Amino acid sequence: RRHKMAAAEADLEVPTALCSDLLDLSAKDTALKWLQTSELPKEIYLHLARYVPKIYCLGPNLNPKSEDLLAQLALLAPLDFYLCGEDPAVGLTKLKQANKPSHLCGHVFKVGEPTYSCRECAADPTCVLCMGCFLGSVHKDHRYRMTTSGGGGFCDCGDTEAWKKGPYCQKHEPNISDASEEDPLANLSDDLIARAYNIFSVMLKYAVDMLTWEKEQELPPGLEPPEREDTYYCMLFNDEVHTYEQVIYTLQKAVNCTQKEAVSFATTVDRDGRKSVRYGDFQFCEQAKTVIVRNTGRQSKPLKVQVMHSSVVAHQCFGLKVLAWLGHVIGYSDGLRRVLCQVGLQNGPEGENSSLVDTLMLCDSKLWKGARNVYHQLLMSSLLMDLKYKKLFAIQFAKNYRRLQTDFMEDDHERVVSVTALSVQLFTVPTMARMLITEENLMATIIRTFVDHLRHRDPQGRFQFERYTAQQAFKFRRVQSLIGDLKYVLISRPTEWSDKLREKFLEGFDAFLDLMKCMQGMDPVVRQVGQHIEMEPEWEAAFTLQMKLTHIISMMQEWCANDERVLIEAYKKCLDALQHCHGGFTDGEQPITLSMCGHSVDTIRYCVSQEKVSIHLPVSRLLAGLHVLLSKTEVVYRLPEQLPLSELSPPMLIEHPLRCLVLCAQVHAGMWRRNGFSLVNQIYYYHNVKCRVEMFDKDLMMLQAGASTMDPNHFLMIVLSRFELYHIFSTADYGKRYGRENANKDTIQQNNTLIEEMLHLIMMVIGERFTPGIGQVQPCDEVKREIVHQLCIRPMSHSELVKALPEDENKETGMEKVIDAVASFKKPGVTGRGLYELRPECAKEFNLYFYHYSRADQSKAEEAQRKLKRQHGEDTALPPPALPPFCPLFASLVNLLQSDVFLAILGTVLQWALEPGGGYWSESMLQRVLHLIGMALLEERHQLESSSEDNDVTFSFTLKISRPGAPSSSPSVLAMLETLQSAPHLEVHKDMIRWILRTFSSIKKIRERSAMSPVSDTGAQTVEETVRDKDKAERKRKAEIARLRREKIMAQMSEMQRHFIDENKELFQQSLEDLEASTSTALEHSPSSPDAALLSVGPRRTRVSEKRQVVTCILCQEEQDIRADGRAMVLAAFVQRSTVMSKNRRRVLQDPDTYDPLFMHPDLSFGTHTGSCGHIMHSHCWQRYFEAVQAKEQRRQQRLRVHTSYDVENGEFLCPLCECLSNTVIPLLPLPRGSSSMSEQPSLSQWLKTVCQQTKALHALRKKEDSAGDSGPDEGERMDETRLPEGFRPDQIPKNPYSGSIKEMLTTFGTATYKVGLKVHPNEQDPRVPIMCWGSCAYTIQSIERLLHDEEKPLFGSLPCRQDDCLRSLTRFGAACWTVSSLPVVQNHFTRLLAALVPDEQVENSPGLLDVDMFHLLVSLVLSYHTLHCHDSSGLSLDAAQLHLLHLVTMAHIVQILLTSVPETTMDQESAGGEEEEEEEAAWFLYSVLGLHLGSGLREAGSGWHLWRSVKSGIVPYLRAAALFFHHLNGVPPPAELQVLGHNQFELLCGYLSLPTNLLQLYHGNRDLLDPLLQGWCSHPAVRSGLQAGALLLSFPRESNQLIDLPDDYSSLINQASSFTCPKSGGDKSRAPTLCLVCGAMLCSQSYCCQTELEGEDVGACTAHTFTCGSGVGIFLRVRESQVLFLAGKTKGCFYPPPYLDDYGETDQGLRRGNPLHLCRERYRKIQRLWRQHSITEEIGHAQEANQTLVGIDWQHL
Repeated sequence: RRHKMAAAEADLEVPTALCSDLLDLSAKDTALKWLQTSELPKEIYLHLARYVPKIYCLGPNLNPKSEDLLAQLALLAPLDFYLCGEDPAVGLTKLKQANKPSHLCGHVFKVGEPTYSCRECAADPTCVLCMGCFLGSVHKDHRYRMTTSGGGGFCDCGDTEAWKKGPYCQKHEPNISDASEEDPLANLSDDLIARAYNIFSVMLKYAVDMLTWEKEQELPPGLEPPEREDTYYCMLFNDEVHTYEQVIYTLQKAVNCTQKEAVSFATTVDRDGRKSVRYGDFQFCEQAKTVIVRNTGRQSKPLKVQVMHSSVVAHQCFGLKVLAWLGHVIGYSDGLRRVLCQVGLQNGPEGENSSLVDTLMLCDSKLWKGARNVYHQLLMSSLLMDLKYKKLFAIQFAKNYRRLQTDFMEDDHERVVSVTALSVQLFTVPTMARMLITEENLMATIIRTFVDHLRHRDPQGRFQFERYTAQQAFKFRRVQSLIGDLKYVLISRPTEWSDKLREKFLEGFDAFLDLMKCMQGMDPVVRQVGQHIEMEPEWEAAFTLQMKLTHIISMMQEWCANDERVLIEAYKKCLDALQHCHGGFTDGEQPITLSMCGHSVDTIRYCVSQEKVSIHLPVSRLLAGLHVLLSKTEVVYRLPEQLPLSELSPPMLIEHPLRCLVLCAQVHAGMWRRNGFSLVNQIYYYHNVKCRVEMFDKDLMMLQAGASTMDPNHFLMIVLSRFELYHIFSTADYGKRYGRENANKDTIQQNNTLIEEMLHLIMMVIGERFTPGIGQVQPCDEVKREIVHQLCIRPMSHSELVKALPEDENKETGMEKVIDAVASFKKPGVTGRGLYELRPECAKEFNLYFYHYSRADQSKAEEAQRKLKRQHGEDTALPPPALPPFCPLFASLVNLLQSDVFLAILGTVLQWALEPGGGYWSESMLQRVLHLIGMALLEERHQLESSSEDNDVTFSFTLKISRPGAPSSSPSVLAMLETLQSAPHLEVHKDMIRWILRTFSSIKKIRERSAMSPVSDTGAQTVEETVRDKDKAERKRKAEIARLRREKIMAQMSEMQRHFIDENKELFQQSLEDLEASTSTALEHSPSSPDAALLSVGPRRTRVSEKRQVVTCILCQEEQDIRADGRAMVLAAFVQRSTVMSKNRRRVLQDPDTYDPLFMHPDLSFGTHTGSCGHIMHSHCWQRYFEAVQAKEQRRQQRLRVHTSYDVENGEFLCPLCECLSNTVIPLLPLPRGSSSMSEQPSLSQWLKTVCQQTKALHALRKKEDSAGDSGPDEGERMDETRLPEGFRPDQIPKNPYSGSIKEMLTTFGTATYKVGLKVHPNEQDPRVPIMCWGSCAYTIQSIERLLHDEEKPLFGSLPCRQDDCLRSLTRFGAACWTVSSLPVVQNHFTRLLAALVPDEQVENSPGLLDVDMFHLLVSLVLSYHTLHCHDSSGLSLDAAQLHLLHLVTMAHIVQILLTSVPETTMDQESAGGEEEEEEEAAWFLYSVLGLHLGSGLREAGSGWHLWRSVKSGIVPYLRAAALFFHHLNGVPPPAELQVLGHNQFELLCGYLSLPTNLLQLYHGNRDLLDPLLQGWCSHPAVRSGLQAGALLLSFPRESNQLIDLPDDYSSLINQASSFTCPKSGGDKSRAPTLCLVCGAMLCSQSYCCQTELEGEDVGACTAHTFTCGSGVGIFLRVRESQVLFLAGKTKGCFYPPPYLDDYGETDQGLRRGNPLHLCRERYRKIQRLWRQHSITEEIGHAQEANQTLVGIDWQHL
C-alpha cells in the first residue's frame, strides 16, 4: 500500500526517496513523543529543522499543491494530534460541538465584496454588514448605503456598540439563556488548556521569529538543517513606487524571460508582495540582483531584491502556513481563541511592549504584503473577536501608536496592508475610544504625532509647504491617515463625562490648538502691483489640510457643546491662543481715528491691498464657533461670571476675518489679477461647500459676534475703512468732485464693486440668522433654507442637491428629513434623472442675496424667480424674506440698520442714483440699498407686531428715513425714493421701490394705530389698496394694448402671404405636385385597376411605372435623376458582421480564405448586416470627400499619434452630414425594367425542367470550353444543336445596362461587404463577392423583420425612411450585382443553390434540408436567376421564375417546419373550431408522406390541427421577410391592411405574395413533381442524422434573442462578481469583473492576467470575448463601476449609462453615492433595442465624436 501511495505522490513532482522518508512518519508517534518530552520547543524545532526544507522550496517553481499535502501529513498533523491528545478528527469535532457560536459575525471582507451600512442606525459610517447579515437584518427596509469593500475590514453584526438599533441579524441573535458573559475556558479540560498553551507558544513564536528574521543566509538557532546545500532564491519585493511596465521590462533584462512570464511575475509580486525570480547557486542569483537594482535605481530608489537561502525561504513559507493553521484551529472553540490571545499578548523577557503581537506590529513595515495579510487575518480572527483581549490589544496599539505611524510614513505600501489600518476596528468603538483617551491620552498622541510629521515651518512657526510634487503628495497622504484616526476617535460624542475624560479631552484640545496656531496665517499673500507674479505660490497643501480637518474642527466643537465645563474651558483656551497669535496686534501699524456723522472710533491704519493677508485663520474661526455654542447652549446667560467676556476686544476679534472678506471683495473687483490663479483658487475653495462651514461661514459669525458687542456706528466705520471706502462716504460732495475730475474708469469700476460687496456684507451680518445660537432656529431650518435656495435656481436631482449641501462627518447632509417639506419629486423618463421642484409656497422664502450663492447662481436664481412671478401675473419685485428673531446674545445686531453711519451710506447711494449722468454708481449697488431698506422695514414691522403694550419698540427706522439727511439741505431717504419711483432710467427697480413705499405706509398705519386709541383700520387698508388697484389697472391696460398690436401684425402677415401665393400660382401648383409624387408611395405606383388585389410577385403582379426619382447630393447640393445610365448616386452605409440573431455563438469562422458562405445555416450563427444613415451623395463627390479624409489622416498620423473615432485604413469615414460612422456606400438604382410578356407561362414542373436543361447546357458548354483544344470542331458543333433548349443562347453576352460610375460603385459596395463579412482582404474578383451581397441583403431583411415583430409594429409603413431607403437600395443592388461579376461564376452559384432543392448529378455534396436557411436561399436564388434569364429569349418572364422559386422554397420550408415541429402539448383544439379542416387534413397527409420516407426517424404526430398550427406560426417570419424583399425588389406597394397591426396578417401576406392561403395546396397541386423531391430531401444523410440527434434541432419560428435577464437588485450582481475569481491567476480575485450582457459570461477585464493574443496584438478579456460572442461588437456591464461598456473592434468603445437607478431616478456610475440601485426595465429595453438595431457601433461613433477623451482610451485592453 505504501508503494502505491508513493507512486501517487511521485506524480506530484516530488522525488520518491523523499516521499518514503516522509510517509514513514506517523503523526501519532511524533505527537506522543512530544507529549512525553520535557523540552517541547527543542523537540519541535528538531522536527521542523529536519522536515521543513524537505517539503518546501525544492525547485525554481514552488508547487503549492504537493507542498500543502506533505506539510499537512508531516508537519501539521502532529500538531493537531498533540493539541487534541487523540485523533484530531474526533477531538476537533468534540470541541466544535461544545462551543457556543459567537454572536459576532466577524466575516472578513474580500476585495470587491458588497458591504452595507444603515444610514439611520449605524453609529458611524464605518459600521458595515456583510450581505448575508444584511439580508437577515432589520436594516434592509431602512435607508441603507451599499459600497464595495476594498478588502480587509470585517462585518460588525452582533456588535452592540456599532448599531443604535438592530445590532443582530437572525443568524447571530443571541439566546436569552447564555446572557451571562461566562469564561470561554470553562468548558475546556485543564490538560487541553495546558497542551494548547504549550503548542501555541512554541508555534506562534516560531512563526513570528521566521517572519521577522532579517538574515538571508542562516536560520535561528535550533533550526539549522542537518545538511546544507548551495541553493538560493533571488527574491523580488513589491513597492508602490514602480509601475508594472518598469518591473516587466527590468525582469525581461535581468532573468531573460519572455514578456508573458515577466507579466506573471509582476502580477504575483503585486498580489503577494514577493516572488522568487531565479533559483540556483549564489552567484547566479546575485547576478540577477545586480541587474535589477541597476535598472530600477536610476530615477527612484531601486526595487528591493534579496538573495535568500532556500531553507530560510522554506521556513518562512511554513511560518505563514502555521499562522493560517492557528487561525483555523481557534475557529473550533472560543476557549482556544482565548488561549491564543493570552499567548500573543504575554510580555516577553524584555518586559514592556515585548509580546509576540507587539513584535509583529513593530516589524510590520518590514514584512512583505503576503505575510502582512496572513497575520492581520489572524489578529482579526483572534484578538478582535475576543472582547476582553480586544481591549488589551487596543491599549498595546495605542502605546505603540507613534512608532507604528512613523514606520508607516517610511513604508512603501498602501495603508490597506499596513497594521495601522486596524485603527478603524479599534478607535470606532465608542467605549474603547474613550478608554484610550483617558488611559493612554490617545487624542493628544495622535495630534502631536501629526504635528511632528509636518516639519516645515516659517520663522513665525507656521506651516510652510514645499512645492506640491508627487512625492510630497504621497507623504502628505500618509500623514492624513492620522486625521482619519482622530476622526474615528471623535465620531461618537460622550453622553456622560468623568473628570478624567474632561482633563484628557482638554489636553487633546490644547494639542489641537497648537496645530491650529501653526495654521493661523499660513500661506500669506501680498497684492502684486505692476507686473504679474512669476511663480504661482504653493496653496494646495494648505487647503488639502484644511479640508481634511474640517470635520475634526466641527466634531471638536460638538464635543465641547456636550458639557458646560468643557465648553467654558475650551473657550478660554481658544481666546488665549488667539491673543497669542495676535501678540503685538498693533505692531508697526500706526493708530488713526475715524469720524463720521458725529461718531468717532480709534483703529489702526491697515490696507488689505498693500499688506500681507492670509485666508487661513482656524483659531479665530474655532473661537467664533465656540462663541455661537455659548449662545446656543445658553451657558452664556447662566454662568456669565465664569466667562472672560469682558476681556474681549471686539475690534481685535473682527480684524482678521474682516481682512479675509475684504480680500475676497477685492479679488472680485479685479484688484488682484496679477496674483495669478493660485489666489483665485483659494477664494473659490474658501466659499466652496467643502470648506465654507469652517471658513467663510465662521468668518461671518465672528463679524456678527464682534458687531453685536460694539457700537454699530464704530463697526460700520471700521468696515468702511478696511474696504478702503471710508474717504468716499465721509466727504460730503464726493460724487460731484468725482464727476469733475473724471477719474480713471478702472478705479470707478473697482470702487463700485467694493461698495456692492460692502453692502452685501452688511446684509449678511444682519440677515444670516439661520445658525442655531445666532437666530432662534432649529438645525433643520438651516438645511431647509439651503435647499430652497438651491431649488430657486432650477429644479435639481438628488445628487446635485447633496453636492450643494455640506456633509457632516457621517457623510449625511440632513436633507432627507426636510426635503419633502419644501420640494416635490418628479420621476424621470427613459433618459434624464429624477428632479426635485420647489413647492410654490416656499418661493416667498427666497433671498436674492443668499450668502452661499456664487455670482452665477445669483443671476440665474434672480432670472428664474422673476420669470415665475411674471407667469403668475404678480409684480416682479423680489423683496427680502421675513427672518427669524436673533438670540439674545446677538440681538443688538439689528441696530446696525438704524445707525447714523448706515443711513448716511444709504443716503449717499440714493443721492448718486438721482443723477443719471454720474458714472460712479451701479444698478446693482442701488438694488442692494433697496434690499437693505426692505430688511429694515420688515424688522420694524416684525417688532411692532410682536411687541406687547408695555415694552417700547426701540427700532425706529421709518422715522429716521423720513427726516432730512445730514446736511439739512439734502432730502430725506423717503423723499429720494419717491423721486426715484418716477425716474425713467430706473424702470427695472420700480416694482421694488413701490413695494418699499407700500410697506412704509403700512408700518406708519400700525404706528399711528398704536399711538392713537385703536381705531378701525379701514383707512389704513384703503390707501394701500388704492395704490395696489392703480397698479393692477395700469398693468391690465398695458397688456390689452400689447395684445391688440400683436393681432394687428398677424393679420397683416397672413394678408401678405395670400397675395404672394395668388401672384405665384403656377409655381405653387408645380411644387405641390412634385411633393405628392415624391412622398406618397401609394399614389406613385397606382395600380392598373384600383380594386385589384396588390400582388408583389408572379406573372400577374401589379405593374408599377416608377416615377422619375430626383435626389439632392448632400455635398454639392446638385439635383440628379436616378437613371441606370446616369451618374451614380450613393448612400453612406455601414456594413458589419453580426451575431444578433445567432442561435449558436460557438460556431466560429475557421479559415476565412477557404470558407464557403453559399448556404446560411438556419441557426444564423453570424451574418453581415448593412445599415445606412440615409444621406445621399454623388459617387464622385463621395470619392473626393473620402480622399480628403485619407489625406488628412496621413498628415495627422505624422503629427500626433492618437486615434480618431473612425479607422480610415479600414475604409471608415463619418457621413459628411450627420457624422454617422460609415464604411462604404450603396449605389441607388432605378427599378429594373420588367419584360411584360403576358403569353402563357409554364407550370412549375415545366419551368423546372427547362431550367435544369439550361443549367445542364451551360455545364456542358463550360466543359467544352475547358477541353476545346482536344477534339475536332465539327463534332463539338453537332453536339450543340441537339442539347440546347429552345430560345436559350448561352453565347450571347448580355449588354450591361449601367453607366461606368454605377458599375464602379456596384463593385465598391460588393467588395466592402465581402471584406467585412469574411474578414479578408478586398478582392473584387473573388467568386464569393455576390454571395456575400445576397447574404447581407437577406440577413438585414430578416433582422428588420424581427425588430418590427418584437416592437409590435406593422410590417410596412413604420420603418424610419433611412432604413426603408437602405433596404430598397440593398435589394436592388442585390439584383444588379451580377452585372459586375463573371457570368459563369454566378451561374455556377445558381446551379449549386438550386441543387439543394432539386437534385443535380453534376453537383456534389449539397447540404441537407435542415442545414439551409430558406429565406437566404430564396433571396440568393431569385437574385442569381438573372444570369440564366439573360440568355433566354423564349419569352419566359422573370416574374414567373420568381414565383416558381418562391413556391419551391416555401414548400421546402414547410417540410423543414414539419420535420422540426415540437410534439404538441395537449392544447384545447376544439377552441379553433373546424374552419380549417381542409388545411389540417392536408398537413396530416403531408406529414404521413414524410413519415413513409423517413420511417422511424420521424416523431409520432399528434393531430392535423397541431401540425397546421406549427406550419402556420412557423412560416410567418419567412413570409414577412419575403414580402419585404419582393416589395423592395419589384416596387409593388403593400396593401393598406399590412400597414397597420391586424389579426389576419397571414392571409394578407399569402395574397400579397401570390401564394394560396392553404399553403399545402403547393404540395397537392404538384404532387407528381414534389414526391420524388421529398424523397430526395428525406433520404439526405444529414437530415436523417440530424433528426436522430434531435436535441440540436432548431424549431420554427426562431425565438428572438434577448439580452440576459438582470437581477432587480444591483447588490446581487456585486455579490456574484465578488465571488468571481480570475480564471487565469489561480483563485485570485478579479479587479474589474465585467458581465457580458449578450451571453452572461463573467470576464476578468482590464488586467494583465487575462490578456490573450488576437490577430497579432494583446487584447483584454472583453475585447477577445467580443470576437467570439458578438463578432467584434460587445455590450458589457462593469459590475464594480456600475456602467455599461460598448465595444466595437479593437479601437472603439464608449461608456453608457447603466440600466440601474436609485430611488431618486439617477444612475450611480462608479458606485460613489451608494444608494440602493434597482433595474429600470425601460432603460434596459433601450440598450436591447440599440443592440437589435445594430446601432452599437454608431452609438460609439457619436459618443467618441462628442467626447474626445474617449478616443484616447486603449479599449482593446479592457
